[in-house]
Amino acid sequence: MSQEELINKCKKGERKAQELLYRQYANILFGICLKYSRNKSEAEDSLHDSFMTIYEKIGQYKSKGSFEGWIKRITVNTVLQKYRKEEYLKVVTENTEEEIEVETGYTDIDLDTLLEYIQELPNKYRLTFNLYVLDGYSHKEISTMLGTSPGTSKSNLARARMILKEKIENKKTQAIIGILIMVLNDNQ
Repeated sequence: MSQEELINKCKKGERKAQELLYRQYANILFGICLKYSRNKSEAEDSLHDSFMTIYEKIGQYKSKGSFEGWIKRITVNTVLQKYRKEEYLKVVTENTEEEIEVETGYTDIDLDTLLEYIQELPNKYRLTFNLYVLDGYSHKEISTMLGTSPGTSKSNLARARMILKEKIENKKTQAIIGILIMVLNDNQ
């Protein structure tokens, strides 16, 4: 079945087509949900909510642009919508100075560990980091999506980078200490 046929059947509410659409895109969309969520359970809830929204709004898809891009956008917006409602997304003070670049050395750490560190970030930092660094949105776009200002977005990004840098440096320090202990034990 072509993608166009699949979309048309989903527009008609055919369950088999919806199931096929789910199987075809669930892994891709789950990756997006996982990236923006605090944990796997939250990501699974977001994936479910995203597909419910996709099925509900599929009639609005006009075959202009990529269908995959359209459902990815719905997924990101579905996840962000949950966090917009939470009070602690707002920042009390803003750092409106120039964006601070923090070198984190991401290449020295495995992807699973980095994802774990990103998921541990407070919501406002995690969402801003993901939108800016991983998805390429501008601070102006992020401020619109999260209901903040561009200065707040810049400040949140700088803080997220600082936290990630500290976590990565702590992991490296722990690894070095572990190696030293092994060497010392071998020499005894």
